[in-house]
Amino acid sequence: MPDLNIAVIVKLEPDFSEGNVSYNADGTLNRAETKSILGPHSAVACQAAFYARVKFGAKISVGTMGPPNADIALAQAQLISDAEELHLYSDRQFAGADTLATAEVLRAGVAKMNGKMDIVFSGHRASDGETGQTGPQTAWKLGFTFLGHVIDYDIDMERRVVRATRLISLQGVYDVMEEVEAPLPVFIAIDPSYKPFFNTVSQRLALQKYQQEAKHRSADFKRYIKIFNAQQLEVDPKKVGLPGSPTIVYKVEKIPRAKASRKAEVIDGTNRDQLQRVAAKIYEVLGGMIIK
Repeated sequence: MPDLNIAVIVKLEPDFSEGNVSYNADGTLNRAETKSILGPHSAVACQAAFYARVKFGAKISVGTMGPPNADIALAQAQLISDAEELHLYSDRQFAGADTLATAEVLRAGVAKMNGKMDIVFSGHRASDGETGQTGPQTAWKLGFTFLGHVIDYDIDMERRVVRATRLISLQGVYDVMEEVEAPLPVFIAIDPSYKPFFNTVSQRLALQKYQQEAKHRSADFKRYIKIFNAQQLEVDPKKVGLPGSPTIVYKVEKIPRAKASRKAEVIDGTNRDQLQRVAAKIYEVLGGMIIK
């Protein structure tokens, strides 16, 4: 079977689930005091890459742009995808980058990965940006066919063609499932609803094998990391960081947290009186309708 090289671009993002997001006085995110993790959409992209690892024996590389502590995201991505190569693109020149400047760094980073990439995966968007632009812009800079909102895919290795199913949501109409084919190389932005399925015994055995391998690799993830600065990536200083960012942020405001309006009561399932009270409340809410 021909070699298959897969790249995944991921991002370190604030862990909004913790409820301890910290902001600076000007309303911007205080990343130093906010716990960060591999972004949830990036994690889905890693799952999609791992599917190719299990089914086709693909070689996987993961790259991210960020500060030195972004290696946390790489470790978590390796645990999911069993990546053999981890890239961290870190330089003060990259600070303040918008999506276009970020895409330029990622383009240069993918070019430094071992082997010519056949597929580059990304998440649908980042939870701290919500633009969904970095993936398409990176694809454009790489010159790869872009496939967005992908919920399933397969690869014809002989023809070197990817078959993808896309979920298209249009306001006012039912969701549309679109099936497309594209020759490799392609850039795939994975939809959050993507779920890999391993249907054969051989795939499930390979799944266990590569999961164990990923666990061992991620335990010593620093051995797999290569760190690149702007000079090593050979990027034009005018195309990265603030100089390469045409986006102008006029104002940033902190979104106030809504006050909790619901109350919860724990009911003892063995207490007859409490159960009767719950049943009466349900009856009241439903307007006395009969439930059959």
